Amino acid sequence: MSEAHCYQMVADCRLRAATDLFAHTWDPVVLAALQAGPRRRRELRAAIGGISDKVMTETLHRLSGNGLIDRRTYAEAPPRVEYGLTALGRSLVDGPMRALGDWLTEHGDELLDAQERSALEGLSRSPRP
Repeated sequence: MSEAHCYQMVADCRLRAATDLFAHTWDPVVLAALQAGPRRRRELRAAIGGISDKVMTETLHRLSGNGLIDRRTYAEAPPRVEYGLTALGRSLVDGPMRALGDWLTEHGDELLDAQERSALEGLSRSPRP
């Protein structure tokens, strides 16, 4: 697809594919948890906290399907499975996710303050019963 076509059909643009990576709440969290190295499923859930087993399964499948993580099975008794970042996943974590983290470190308080002001203004505009 040409770049010109991308701007005509924004829904098909690579930008949409990239932003879809952050559309699911747990995707960046799991990627960040794998930044230190491969982990077993139980270790991932413990490191993350608050993620259900069902959502963990869906997230791992989605990240694997996007080529961001891989699943390694070891022939041991009992079998051992680890999840780790692929080269593509590592480039996402070390590039855009790190840049976003840096931006949040610098501007996070401003962002939260603006969200709080907006929420309070919304409450003051709400009709009272």
